[in-house]
Amino acid sequence: MDENADTLLNLRVIEVGDYQPLAELMDLVFPDVGGAWPKSTIMQLVTAFPDGQICIEDNGKIVAAALTLKVAYNRFSIPHTYADIITDDGVVFHDAKGDALYGLDVFVHPDYRGHRLGRRLYEARKDLCQALNLKAILAGGRIPGYHKHNDLTVTEYINKVRRKEIHDPILSFQLSNHFDVKRLMNRYLPEDGKSAGYATLLEWDNFFYEEDASSVHDIEKTIVRIGVVQWQMRHVLSVDDLLNQAEFFVSSLSNYQSDFALFPEFFCAPLMGLAPEKGSVEAIRFLSEFTQTIKQRFSQLAVTYNINIIAGSMPVLEDEKLYNVSYLMHRDGSIDEQYKIHITPHEQRDWVIDGGETVKVIETDAGRVGILICYDVEFPELGRILAEQDVQILFVPFWTDTKNGYLRVRLCAQARAIENECYVAIGGSVGNLPRVDNVDIQYAESAVFSPSDVYFPHDATLAEANANTEMMIFADVDLDKLKMLHERGSVTNLKHRRPKLYANHLSQE
Repeated sequence: MDENADTLLNLRVIEVGDYQPLAELMDLVFPDVGGAWPKSTIMQLVTAFPDGQICIEDNGKIVAAALTLKVAYNRFSIPHTYADIITDDGVVFHDAKGDALYGLDVFVHPDYRGHRLGRRLYEARKDLCQALNLKAILAGGRIPGYHKHNDLTVTEYINKVRRKEIHDPILSFQLSNHFDVKRLMNRYLPEDGKSAGYATLLEWDNFFYEEDASSVHDIEKTIVRIGVVQWQMRHVLSVDDLLNQAEFFVSSLSNYQSDFALFPEFFCAPLMGLAPEKGSVEAIRFLSEFTQTIKQRFSQLAVTYNINIIAGSMPVLEDEKLYNVSYLMHRDGSIDEQYKIHITPHEQRDWVIDGGETVKVIETDAGRVGILICYDVEFPELGRILAEQDVQILFVPFWTDTKNGYLRVRLCAQARAIENECYVAIGGSVGNLPRVDNVDIQYAESAVFSPSDVYFPHDATLAEANANTEMMIFADVDLDKLKMLHERGSVTNLKHRRPKLYANHLSQE
């Protein structure tokens, strides 16, 4: 770059006559992986998808470029190789009906690095993705800095790049441009010695993507943000004191554009401290006197803050029987309820609570959801009933006093996510209530779990709170990935069920 010349940048589409300067630039940037592509390959791209081939020129000289395809999201959001995109003969697999972009290459003249030309090209790709109403941008990202860190496994290397402990010339750049690493791909480009043949599968989601629908208001939401409140039990002076605390969390979750806010089981228990002289049976019935007020206030909060709220659970007295009930306050003002089905020995013995009789999927504006209150998630039959009604997200408000109890909830919740191919969010309480009988100690590590397959995080955990710390966690769940899992998962639990066999065994009992 001539520092004495005035820079005059222009971003434009690549034309047929640009091959020679483009090839020279590719030879300069990619000497370790073969240099320039054949002219026939570039011409295929320019002819088949002209809008996807862009360059930046400085005073008429091409100094940076980006080459892009259209592909089917379902095909290339799973592991693949470079040969699935371009054959050894240079044939490009462009899908004119594809619903995603695939970034082939972005390259910048060495003299122009530091001028953020790569970022300009990435932003142009994002604009194109949104203009064409495509789901996402996918890319196979080389990790050319890996050869300098042979003491690390490739996973360790990627994690250190993520934490910015190591700089990788490609991966660091892609992460800074808001691409997510979805998984590792082995033998993506075998001749890439610097990357040891590895690549990361990267994805940038177009949050403005709209499915085909007769009206924009009919579009089914596919990316859903879940917020979970890990609630600290503390002394309160009144029901307004408790509700003000709850409103703070609802407001905060709304500010982060959450679609759901999950509160824990019996989050309202501090109100029992207003009558410390009462025994356990009287205290829980005293608590039920506040339920209607809390229910109405939470419904108002859902409407005001435009967020669906799973209001943990609260005691409800009906016909002299006490139930443990969770309410889902929709942001349109409607309310659904789910009674706890299985009552723990503690609830039966100390509070004389009865169990409900039905479990159901609830339709919301952000997916089909179910609620299993604490102990209920430890019974696989309930999760399966919801799965048969096509549940997508399972919410589990819980209260546990020991880590043993917490692990029962957690491990069973993870099992429900795997066997029913759905997301599961668990939300509990922390702290202590020394003035409240039978609710004195809390233990929780709230979390959001996914199924365990290639479409999801390697540990099937989307978000996780710190143990015994009041906080909020967030997780974005992709409902479309559940559809892919149902059809193309490594294992497909729902499809491989054998209900007749199970029924035969049950009938023999």
